[in-house]
Amino acid sequence: MGSIIDPGPIDKSVLYDQENHISSTIWEGQERSVLRCHEHTSMLEQWKLTPKQIELVEKAGFGYFRMIPTISLDNALISALVERWRKETNTFHLPVGEMTITLEDVALILGLPIDGKPVMGATRPPGKVCENLLGKVPEDLTGGMLKLTWLKESFSKCPEDAPVEDIEHHTRAYLLYLVGCTIFSTTTGNKVSAMYLPLFKNFDEAGKFAWGAAALAFLYRALGNASLKSQSTISGSLTLLQCWSYYHLNVGNPKFNQEPNDGFFPFALRWKGRATGPRSNSNIATYRKALDSLQLSDVKWLPYRDLDYSPEMEDFKESLILRASETVLICFDKAERHLPDRCLRQFGMLQPIPKDVQRWERKIRFSDQGLDVTKETILQLKGKNQAELKEWMDRRLHIIKDEESVDESMYMEWYERITRKFVGRPESLESEFQRIVTAMREIADIADSLLKDEMGFQDRQSLDEIKNTALSSLMDVVEDSKRSRRKIATKRKREDDPSPTISKEAALDVWMH
Repeated sequence: MGSIIDPGPIDKSVLYDQENHISSTIWEGQERSVLRCHEHTSMLEQWKLTPKQIELVEKAGFGYFRMIPTISLDNALISALVERWRKETNTFHLPVGEMTITLEDVALILGLPIDGKPVMGATRPPGKVCENLLGKVPEDLTGGMLKLTWLKESFSKCPEDAPVEDIEHHTRAYLLYLVGCTIFSTTTGNKVSAMYLPLFKNFDEAGKFAWGAAALAFLYRALGNASLKSQSTISGSLTLLQCWSYYHLNVGNPKFNQEPNDGFFPFALRWKGRATGPRSNSNIATYRKALDSLQLSDVKWLPYRDLDYSPEMEDFKESLILRASETVLICFDKAERHLPDRCLRQFGMLQPIPKDVQRWERKIRFSDQGLDVTKETILQLKGKNQAELKEWMDRRLHIIKDEESVDESMYMEWYERITRKFVGRPESLESEFQRIVTAMREIADIADSLLKDEMGFQDRQSLDEIKNTALSSLMDVVEDSKRSRRKIATKRKREDDPSPTISKEAALDVWMH
């Protein structure tokens, strides 16, 4: 058997953490099971909101988001996408170049605000917070985490004639449950941190936070963690991740019985009830192979361009300029970089070679978390701990502009040196041939086991056609494999192909004997 091409990266200046990435383990032949996906939306429909509650939820910035139903997760697809995620760049490294989930994707798919104050606040005793903002405290408030089941059992049904204070208690509990089982879901399972609760104290003020930016920071962090070979779970907004893939990549997409109308918002609603159930382990290899062989024709760089923007979109149009902002996304102590300069084709621009990747501190430490997060206070703060906050405040000053005279061939030449070309180990021509021959032999054995004497003329003729079709298919595979090898050999200017070649005569001999 011939030698297998090194998947890279050849130049390790960008993907400097390759040895800890899951793709290294897979290359060594150690498969990882399907990731356990922690998104707990199945019980959301059991919450019954009164008209007054819905009004408060809309004020808080979650009016569109709350309409997204449970979307069945394809765990194998999510696992295969994670194998392509690189936390060094916060992008997917695909054969066609880098791609990522942007602030635009969050705004349009989830309907969450991507502009506003960073999602963070003062640290307060969780027991006191629950007593003040929920009116009651759970018995097992451990580590500042509330059980989602406790929230649902205690607050999922608010009486229509409840006093204003009770309505607010029930609505805050719903919002905490909503973020805890979706955008801020954790690998601990059935729990949510009480630290988000104070942000819902005043519903009008809650609506001024950039919840979409925080959701993306949280998902970036979750993807980065799950891409390490030591991990087996993933959390965060997996609905966002899966719907992003459906919109951008022609891999594993559910089919429509008929094309839906475009008048829907948020865009996650397009996939309501259309995603298949969780896949089995065997499908990871199928998705991995599809991603390894992804072509430009399989990518939709601008998937939203032809969609009919509904009237609700007016709430987001002005903030969509931030889709190309090179900034820091913040969710409490999490700081993750939004790097649109690496994925400009997603904004209809040509892709030049991006700037050198910078390593960044992914955790924000505050000397005083009790400060109100306003531009004035940020500008008064000094020291590296507040640099990320200032960068978010200046997000409109760092919008990437389109460049003229960009040679994308230079980008791809550079990219092929710095990326991991494929995750799965390519199958040699010999082993692929032997696998197919085995399958063809099984077909032949089944055909030969049938009693031809008991068949009519048409049945015997159909059986011969099946055997001939199988042999013809085998020959096509051989020819396709040989053509592929010749292309690789030509591209790499090799004098000899080290892998064994198989003639039609040899294939026929194996088939017959």
